[in-house]
Amino acid sequence: MDLGIKNKVALVLGGGSGLGQAIAMSLASEGCKVVVAGRTETKLQKTVTQIQERGGQAHAIVWDLAQLDQIDSHFSKIESLWGSVDILVNNTGGPPPTPAAGQAPQVWLQKFQEMVLSVIAITDRALPAMKEKRWGRVITSTSSGAIAPIPNLAISNTLRSSLHAWSKTLAREVAPFGITANIIVPGRIATERIRFLDESKAQRENRSVEDVMNESLKTIPMGRTGDPAEFAATAAFLASQPASYITGSVIRVDGGLISSL
Repeated sequence: MDLGIKNKVALVLGGGSGLGQAIAMSLASEGCKVVVAGRTETKLQKTVTQIQERGGQAHAIVWDLAQLDQIDSHFSKIESLWGSVDILVNNTGGPPPTPAAGQAPQVWLQKFQEMVLSVIAITDRALPAMKEKRWGRVITSTSSGAIAPIPNLAISNTLRSSLHAWSKTLAREVAPFGITANIIVPGRIATERIRFLDESKAQRENRSVEDVMNESLKTIPMGRTGDPAEFAATAAFLASQPASYITGSVIRVDGGLISSL
């Protein structure tokens, strides 16, 4: 299937590793000009190199998402390089495991700025050009915890849920301009983040990592963790021309993990 996004400019936040890296590579394989953004230059450059080795176009920007005053300058760099952003992939790192009670207000504020306010502000910067073109894609990656809260991931559950409400509201506002806004929800995808969470749980409960992983696999109807490329393929489709009538949706890529309707 021709996704119809060749030469579109895509900005992938958190594109240096994990799901962000996989999405960046998937969009590049469809002919997008991909900008990967994140804190660690070496990881970003690795993504860029992998894309270029496969014949794609990619550029890295070292970007601390929590620094809201950097947004305009980074967008100006992209615009001078390739033009305005057509496809925005909002993908932020997750907070450390925590219970819901007893977290300092400053922790909540810091993570809100990093995980929610940054996404909103970056999207607001991208939207005017999308509206002018009457075409755009806003794709936000969250977590299964936003639908079925995960124990000891209270900050993530709470803040990711707020992005669902924001994206759904935004979708109605921008639809008349040919812009879609959708959420993609990963289940247990084989990334460093999942490994970290398993290791944290194992340490907290004085169990082996293998025991924790096997226990988790039993909750997945497909009986395995997902491949980042499977998640990325969903993001690429949502960015595509054929997906132009899909907006305001929450798409689960979870192997059937989430049991709720």
